[in-house]
Amino acid sequence: MSMQNLYNNIKRLPLILAAISMTSFCHANDFKNHPAYSQFKQKMMQTYGLTEAQIDWAMDGSKNLPNIINIMNRPGESKPWYEYKTNFLAEGTIQRGLRFRDQYADTLNRAEQQYGVPQSVILGILGVETGYGANKGSFVTRDALATLGFGYERRAEYFQDELAALIAWSYKDGVPTNSIVGSYAGAVGFPQFMPSNIPKYGVDYDGNGHVDLRNSAIDAIGSIANYLAEHGWQRNQPIAFAATYSGNNPDDVIAKDLTQPIPYGILKTKGITPVNPLVKIDDLDMVNVIQLQEKSGPIYYITYPNFQVITTYNRSRMYATALWLLGTEVTSR
Repeated sequence: MSMQNLYNNIKRLPLILAAISMTSFCHANDFKNHPAYSQFKQKMMQTYGLTEAQIDWAMDGSKNLPNIINIMNRPGESKPWYEYKTNFLAEGTIQRGLRFRDQYADTLNRAEQQYGVPQSVILGILGVETGYGANKGSFVTRDALATLGFGYERRAEYFQDELAALIAWSYKDGVPTNSIVGSYAGAVGFPQFMPSNIPKYGVDYDGNGHVDLRNSAIDAIGSIANYLAEHGWQRNQPIAFAATYSGNNPDDVIAKDLTQPIPYGILKTKGITPVNPLVKIDDLDMVNVIQLQEKSGPIYYITYPNFQVITTYNRSRMYATALWLLGTEVTSR
């Protein structure tokens, strides 16, 4: 056997062992008899070119996790801002962020220069998503996605597609599908990417020839910056400013759709102004206004298109505000 053939066989070993394991030890698949399971497999076979046997192997032993449905029906975003923010703007999280910032200073600087995404935003996402790697999730990702794909009717197709992407990715990476763990919604690794986003936006930023968002903080930093850049991040442009509102009808200024900003001059005539008098906003700047609830009452922010880009990561306006404020705190100390 040539050295090249030996190398190729060693490289394929994880796939071979995974296949042997799956064929040798069959366990129940809680979703095998679901009415949509057969259609799911057919679609996956057409999309990714896997065989029916490969899909069944990957799903071998999968478990329905009904508690995940309960979590989905009461997300953290259902809390008011003053409660929600305490989950992330905590001193312990900030201290972890400072240590992470110092450890990966060169990589953060490289990503900012290459992609135009501020270090504060990258650090904010890593802090809110996993506490800088301290909590990447403990749910078997396959089981979480299958539970949602076959039991959460409102977004069943989306989660089935993510389950298919997970299986395809696990075969490509040569790891057993059931070895991947993450959040209750199926997100994975330091940046909590959904499986379909890993091949789209994942970056081998440590240069070892492999995108590893589960274990490489360096890959995670580059991948987050790449994701935001690909979604329209505007280099050297603002994110948001705290604002005051002097009008009587907040619904008249609060944005219904962040993808549809309007000139600041219009909002100014309706009573929106920056809290900081030193902040000067051009009347032609395209912005939005969001409202959050503090204990003392509503607060407002003037947001720029970069804030909307952050919401492509998570649509919650509270999420985007929390990571912006967390990242700003971590980089300002």
